[in-house]
Amino acid sequence: MSKSNNLKRQKIRNNEYYDFQVIQDDLYSLSKKGKIFKKLMEYIISDKNILLAYRNIKKNKGSMTKGVDGKNIENIAKLDPETLIKVIRDKFRNYQPQKVRRVEIPKPNGKLRPLGIPTITDRMVQQCILQVLEPICEAKFYKHSYGFRPLRGTSHAISRAYHLAQKNNLHYVVDVDIKGFFDNINHGKLIKQLWTLGIRDKALIAIISKMLKAEIENIGMPSKGTPQGGILSPLLANVVLNELDHWISSQWENIPTKKQYALTRGHESTKIRSLKNTTKLKEIYIVRYADDFKLFCRNHQDAVKIFEATKSWLNNRLSLEVSKEKSKIVNLKKNYSDFLGIKFKVHKKGNTGKENIDKWVIKSHICDKAIENTKIKIKEHIKNMQSPENNLIKRAVGLYNSFVLGTHNYFNCATHCNIDMQKLSNQIRHRIKHRLRARKRKKSDEIPKYINKIYGKSLELRFVKGYPIIPIGYVQHKQVSNFSQLSPFVPKDREEIHDNQQVADGKIIRYMIENPILGQSSEYNDNRISLFMGQIGKCYVTKVGLEVENMECHHIKPKSKGGNDKYNNLVVVTKVVHKLIHASKTDTIAKYLTEITPSKESIDKLNRLRLSIGNTEICV
Repeated sequence: MSKSNNLKRQKIRNNEYYDFQVIQDDLYSLSKKGKIFKKLMEYIISDKNILLAYRNIKKNKGSMTKGVDGKNIENIAKLDPETLIKVIRDKFRNYQPQKVRRVEIPKPNGKLRPLGIPTITDRMVQQCILQVLEPICEAKFYKHSYGFRPLRGTSHAISRAYHLAQKNNLHYVVDVDIKGFFDNINHGKLIKQLWTLGIRDKALIAIISKMLKAEIENIGMPSKGTPQGGILSPLLANVVLNELDHWISSQWENIPTKKQYALTRGHESTKIRSLKNTTKLKEIYIVRYADDFKLFCRNHQDAVKIFEATKSWLNNRLSLEVSKEKSKIVNLKKNYSDFLGIKFKVHKKGNTGKENIDKWVIKSHICDKAIENTKIKIKEHIKNMQSPENNLIKRAVGLYNSFVLGTHNYFNCATHCNIDMQKLSNQIRHRIKHRLRARKRKKSDEIPKYINKIYGKSLELRFVKGYPIIPIGYVQHKQVSNFSQLSPFVPKDREEIHDNQQVADGKIIRYMIENPILGQSSEYNDNRISLFMGQIGKCYVTKVGLEVENMECHHIKPKSKGGNDKYNNLVVVTKVVHKLIHASKTDTIAKYLTEITPSKESIDKLNRLRLSIGNTEICV
C-alpha cells in the first residue's frame, strides 16, 4: 500500500477516535437524501472538530511551511488543547483571513507554479471546514472523479482509463487541458454550486467568500481563482468540476430512460446495450483527476462533436477556457495519450491478420517528461550522497531510497515501466559507480527488511559507504485495480476498509483524547495518542498491553537537557518501566525488575532509554 493511501486510511481512524465519524456519517447520509444544511457552524467550531483538524494538519508535510506571519504548526503545537480550541474558535468569530503568502515552485516543464500559502491559523480554519463539508460533497460527487478524494488516487484514475480503452474498446480520447484552472475559478459560480449542493449556512458561506477574496502577498485582492496551497482549494475545485462530470454522465450512461433499470452492474450494462442498439446517442465517459481529465469515445466523429460541445460548455457554464495547444483528440490505436505521468495506447494482441475488437490491449510507458524529471532528481540525490560526513551520508542514502521506492510505487502501473526504468538506470549507472564508488553486495552485508523483501534478489543492488541503495532499474509492472466505490462515511464500507488492520484499543484512544494531560502542550498530548496507536497499544520496552491506569509518556531526551515534545522524542511505557528508566538506586532497580519479565531485547531498549537521560546501564 502506498504512503498516501496509508495516510488516507489513518484519517478515517482519526475521525473515529475523535468521535467525529458519527457526525460525518450523518452528514453524508442526509446529503444523499437531498437534505438542506443551514446549521453547520456548530459542528465546525466544536471541540472535537478543532482537535481533529490539528491532528490532520500536523500529519501534513506542508504544516512546517510558514505563512506571511512567519508561523507554522510548531507555534500552535505549544498551546495546550484548551487554549488551542479557544484560539481557533475566536478566529471564526467575525472571520477575517490574513494575507496569503505567494510562493512559486518549479514545474517539470521548467515553468513556475504559483502557490498560495495561508497562515497556519487560517489553515486550521480551512481544515475545520473541510472535515464538515467533505462528507456532504462526497455524497454528491461523481463516482469516476479521483483527485483529492478519500481513499482514491492516481492509480484508480489510470486503471479506469485502461479499462475504458481495453475492455470497452473506446479508442478515441479527447484530452482536455483547462487554461490556469485554479487561477480562473469564478467565485460567484462556486458559491452558487455550494448552495445547490445543499450547503446553505449563511455564516459559513460568508467565511468561504472571505477566504476566496483573501489578499495575496504582493499581488492584491483576487477577483477569481482559489490558491493552490490552500487546504480547502482541492475540495472547492472538485465542487466546480462536479457539474461537468454529471453533465458528461447525463449524455450517455446516466441519461434518463423510459424503462427503469436496477442499479446492479448487470442491469446497468443491459441499459448500455439497449442505448447502443436503439439510439444514435454518442457513447462517452469521463475520467477525471482534479483538473486533468479525459473523455473516451467510440469513434472520431463522436470525439469531434464532444470536444466542441465540452469547450462550449466549460466556457458558458464555468467561464473556463480550454488550451488549444494542449487539448486534442487522440486515436489510441496510433498514438499515445498522456495521463498523470503515464502515456498509454492500445495495440493488437497476436497476429490474427484482421482486427478483432477483443484483442486490443493496453501498452503503457512512463511519460518522457516524467522520466526526465526523475533523472534530474536522481542526479540531485547522487550529489547529496557524495558528502564525506558519515552521518550525512546515512540520511542522504535514506532520502534517495525513499525517492526511488516512491517512484517505483507510482509508475509500476505502466506496463513497460521496467524497460523505461532500465534505460534510466543505464544513463545514471556511471554516476553511481564513479562518483559514489558504489560496490556490489557482500554476503556479510545487512539489508533493511523493506529493501530485502523487494530488491534482495536484484543483482543491481549497490552499497555506498556500507549503506544499500535501491536499484532504480529494478521494477516490475503491477496491475492496477478499479476503485471499489467504498465510502469512508458508510459504516459497512469502513468495516471492509479496516479488515486485517492491526490497531490499538479505540476506547483507550478516545479516553486519551477526552482527558489530555493538563499543563502539557497540544503537541505532547497528540503525540502521546500517536505513539499509543503506533505501538499498537503496547509498552515500548516490554510489549505488555497498556491500560489507562498503567501508562506514562517518557521523554527520551529530557526537556531539562533541551528535549522537546516531538514524536521521535517520546515513547509510551508502563509505570514500572518508567520508574526503571529513572531509578538510580540499586535496591529500587532490583525491586522493579521483579515486576517485569525482562528479555534481552527489553533490557537493551531499557538501557538505551536510561543512557539517554544520563543513567547507567542495568546488568541482568
